[in-house]
Amino acid sequence: MAITRLPIAPKAAPSSVHLPLAPETRASDHAARPVYVVWEVTLRCDLACRHCGSRAGRARPDELNTEQALDLVAQMAELGVEDVTLIGGEAYLRDDWHLIAGAITKAGMGCSITTGGRALTPERVRMAKDAGIETVSVSIDGLEATHDHLRALDGSYAAAMQALDNLAAAGIPRSVNTQMCGFNLREIEPLFEQIVAKQIHSWQVQITVAMGRAADHPELLLQPWQMIELMPMVARLQARCQESNVRLWPASNIGYFGPYEQLLRHDHRDMHQSGCEAGMRAMGIESDGVVKGCPSLPTAPYVGGNVRDLSLEQIWAESPEIHFVRDRGLEELWGHCASCY
Repeated sequence: MAITRLPIAPKAAPSSVHLPLAPETRASDHAARPVYVVWEVTLRCDLACRHCGSRAGRARPDELNTEQALDLVAQMAELGVEDVTLIGGEAYLRDDWHLIAGAITKAGMGCSITTGGRALTPERVRMAKDAGIETVSVSIDGLEATHDHLRALDGSYAAAMQALDNLAAAGIPRSVNTQMCGFNLREIEPLFEQIVAKQIHSWQVQITVAMGRAADHPELLLQPWQMIELMPMVARLQARCQESNVRLWPASNIGYFGPYEQLLRHDHRDMHQSGCEAGMRAMGIESDGVVKGCPSLPTAPYVGGNVRDLSLEQIWAESPEIHFVRDRGLEELWGHCASCY
C-alpha cells in the first residue's frame, strides 16, 4: 500500500520584529497577590492512592494547631486572599476542620474542599454547610474498577459517588477532579456520562506526574506519544462539557499554547495568557506551616518559609522561592521564543 508523505514545511526565518522590552518594574509585580490559596490542613488520609503526589496517610509530625491555623486564616484575609481550598490528606479527618472553614468564610473569603469522599457522611456534609463551604470537589479517577485500583480500596468509587449524592441532598454545589494517567486514559471519556449525571458544575482534569507514590508506579505515567492522543481528547471533552453546561478546567500541567488553546482556555480568549500563576495569584500551604507558590510544586526546592517563623505577608513579598515566576527574565528564552526579542 502506498504511503502518503506530507510535505515538510520550510523553516521560518527568524523574526525581524523586536518588541520593546518591559520596564524593570512591571505593573504585574505590584499587582501580584495571593488571590487563591490551596491549604493542606492535614496529611492524614483515609485512602492510600497509588498516584498520590503527597504520599498522604499519616499526619505530619508538627501540623499547625487550632490557634495557629486560625491565626493563619486572619493573615490570609489581611493579605487580600479571596478563595481558599482545603485539602489533605483528607481535610475532614482533622477535628477542627469545620472551625477553620467557618473562620475562613466569616473573614469574607470563599471556602471549598477537595476530597476523596470515602467518609463524607451526611453529618460531615451538614458541618460543611454550617461552616459556609461554597463547593466541594470529589476526586474520581475512572470507572469503578479502575478508580478502586488507583485508590487502592474496593468500594472507594461507590463512596465517592455517594459523597456527591450527600452533597446534593444538602444543596452544596459539587464538582469533580480527575487524574489522567496511563492506567485510566481510555476511561476518561466514558467517565464523562457518569459524573455529568450527578449534575456537577465543573470538572478539573490534570495529568499524573512522577511525584510521591506515583513515582513508584511508572505504569501510571503517560508517555510522550500518548500526549498526542490526550490533547484532542481533552478538546472533545471541552466541547461536550459546554453542551452540558459543565465547565472543564484543564490543569496547568496539561500545558499552554497548543492547537486547542482557545477552546481549552476559554476564559482567556480576549486577553494575554500568562500561564502558571504560582506566586503570582496562587499560593500553597502545607499542614506544618510551610508556604510554596503552588501546592503542586515539590516541597524541597520551593519552600519560601514557614508561618511559624515569618508572617505570611513577609514570605509572599520577600521569598525568591515564592516569586520565581515574577522574576523570570529574557535570559531564560532560547530558540524561536528568543527571536521576538
